[in-house]
Amino acid sequence: MAKNNVATVRVRLVKGLRGVQQRHRLSVRALGLNKINDVRELKDSPQVRGLINKVGYLVSVEE
Repeated sequence: MAKNNVATVRVRLVKGLRGVQQRHRLSVRALGLNKINDVRELKDSPQVRGLINKVGYLVSVEE
């Protein structure tokens, strides 16, 4: 029995990675984003929220 009521969050890369710290680039890759305007729907968890907070200036979040 799979739960379909899992909270998700949509993350979109809105800024390029040129001139960005290497750690922040790795965080963006960990979110599954590669190019500008890539969108991923991820499970809302503390780990994902931490990555989003780290690179908040590069991404937009849609709840």
